[in-house]
Amino acid sequence: MSDAPTDDALSEHWLTVPDLVEILQVSPGRIHRLFEQRTLLPARVDGVLKVPAEFLDDAEPLPELRGTLVVLGDNGFSDDEAVRWMLTVEDSIGVAPIAALRAGRKAEVRRVAQSLL
Repeated sequence: MSDAPTDDALSEHWLTVPDLVEILQVSPGRIHRLFEQRTLLPARVDGVLKVPAEFLDDAEPLPELRGTLVVLGDNGFSDDEAVRWMLTVEDSIGVAPIAALRAGRKAEVRRVAQSLL
């Protein structure tokens, strides 16, 4: 049995592509381009691509997110692994990386992300 937190425990609110279309007021194709550019990143939750609501700042992708997601991808993280890392408390920073990004600790989060291999 795994001690890994469930998806529901990682994020209180997961957004589907249709949710993102409505919130960001863009086409589904644009949402998928945001995924490809790593401006937003989905995970498979119950077989459906979903993005944690924490990745948005009002009705926009959190600006600090993309660089961190690129670093994680460069370090070999799958999209699912990167999303889950962003939402899981990281001992070296004391909070989940997404919480640290939202608190203005971008450099610290990226340093930790770069050290992961």
